[in-house]
Amino acid sequence: MADTAAREQLRVGRQTVPLSNTGKVLFPADGITKGDLVHYYRDIAEVLLPYLRERPLSLARYPEGLSGERIFQKNVGRHFPDWIPRAEVDKAGGELCQVLAEKPADLVYLANQASIELHAVLSRTGSLHQPDQLIFDLDPPDEDRFGDVRTVALRLRGILADDLGLTAFVKTTGSKGLHVLVPLNSQEDFDPVREFARQVAEVLVRAEPDLVTLEPRKAARGDRIYADIMRNGYAQTAVAPYSVRARPGAPVAVPLHWDEVADPGLSPRGVTIRTISARLDELASSGDPWAGMARHRHGLARPRRLLSGLT
Repeated sequence: MADTAAREQLRVGRQTVPLSNTGKVLFPADGITKGDLVHYYRDIAEVLLPYLRERPLSLARYPEGLSGERIFQKNVGRHFPDWIPRAEVDKAGGELCQVLAEKPADLVYLANQASIELHAVLSRTGSLHQPDQLIFDLDPPDEDRFGDVRTVALRLRGILADDLGLTAFVKTTGSKGLHVLVPLNSQEDFDPVREFARQVAEVLVRAEPDLVTLEPRKAARGDRIYADIMRNGYAQTAVAPYSVRARPGAPVAVPLHWDEVADPGLSPRGVTIRTISARLDELASSGDPWAGMARHRHGLARPRRLLSGLT
């Protein structure tokens, strides 16, 4: 049986990817195997890859499934084949060699490493110190507060769009909350971008003081939604759109239309690897929620001036 597993492989484009132990159950409560994960990432590649290209990745790997150890891997493994792309990322005292995903075979290989979750940096390899995304991570104390997360996200969109002239996009995280994202033109370093995010979040807190907090300590948040802006730091990551999450049911982080956020029936884990096809069929009719994102990349000079009138 071991020899049969060793010979297992999958042809993906021009690349033949060796597979191993595809029958390994990664999601015990759901019977979802590593083979299921491999085929999910192969099938979603056309939709997912545009959001990953040129972005160094960190991998949340679960070789023994959800019940086993979580390995959060940044450096490329020594055993990774030469055809897997990678990028050098500066860090204090040295550098990391992080994986990139540029083609479907790359995703299949990573899935075969039991990489359930893909987390991407907010900048691209050509300008790693200048983010092209700004993210607000709206994190509730528990899933029962998701209705408040939706309220906060809509209020935040109003501040960003109506008050500051920025275009905001939104996605579920596949966990408890929502990410609100603003595309940027990569003209500023991370520190001023994060400071801008902090000032916007302060405006949000003043608008919804009973719902939102900037308090990083969980014990001090009470039942308020945490507006986390700390992902807007150099080499920090956010879960990628269409990444699977290591949660029961294998939920998927999915881009949303804003009118979906206004729907009380929205669930933070409503799309899974078993229901993603229906979601994509739905988007074929309603349109990609993040279509045209590249045309809405903003600088922050004017929004910063407008923000000074709100703070």
